Amino acid sequence: MADRILVVDDDPLVLELVEYNLRGRGYEIITAEDGQDGIRKFHEMRPDLVILDVAMPKLDGYQVCQRICEVSDTPIIMLTAKGHFEDEVIKGLDMGADDYIAKPFKVGELLARVRAALRRARSQPANDQLPSYHDDYLHIDLNARVVTCNDQPVKLTPTEYKLLSFLVKNKGRWLEFRQILENVWGFEYIDDIDYLRVYIWHLRRKLEPDPKNPIYLLNELNVGYKFEPQI
Repeated sequence: MADRILVVDDDPLVLELVEYNLRGRGYEIITAEDGQDGIRKFHEMRPDLVILDVAMPKLDGYQVCQRICEVSDTPIIMLTAKGHFEDEVIKGLDMGADDYIAKPFKVGELLARVRAALRRARSQPANDQLPSYHDDYLHIDLNARVVTCNDQPVKLTPTEYKLLSFLVKNKGRWLEFRQILENVWGFEYIDDIDYLRVYIWHLRRKLEPDPKNPIYLLNELNVGYKFEPQI
């Protein structure tokens, strides 16, 4: 069966562009022109992926994203305005989004992101491959998908779990930027170093005692990142 994708955007030209190009690649497309209709169609149609604009009437993209993430792990790609890109990306990640594309976007970029998001959603590693980590502050059980800091639960998106899992599995080792990008997101992302920096910074905000002075998620200039155990 074809993958089902829900596209929510109040711009009819964007809806038409996205629907035309994705349907032409064999995807089943559902469209909605505002946030309320998007939530209704999500519950009715249960799509495999959601493409969601940020700025919409009635309910904005952040509200829609949050409501979807409360009931589902369905991957969400946010469409963000170029001028407010960084702020919107951070807020979207806070709400549970897995990926983002800045408007205006190239069709090829959109198609690559869609393929990668669907592939990541399907590629769940076997339980015996998932690492765990525990110290007095941070507890990570990726088999149970449970992370706590100071005994307080931390909510991570599926992509954040995959990134953390790869880093913890290779704890103590420096991993090159391209190595992380290819293993977590796919070969389409191997040159998107700024993309990786945003996710690392966001993970630091969730996991580090002091995100500005990290002790777990360390970086070496022009080299990469590593997870540093504190035990």
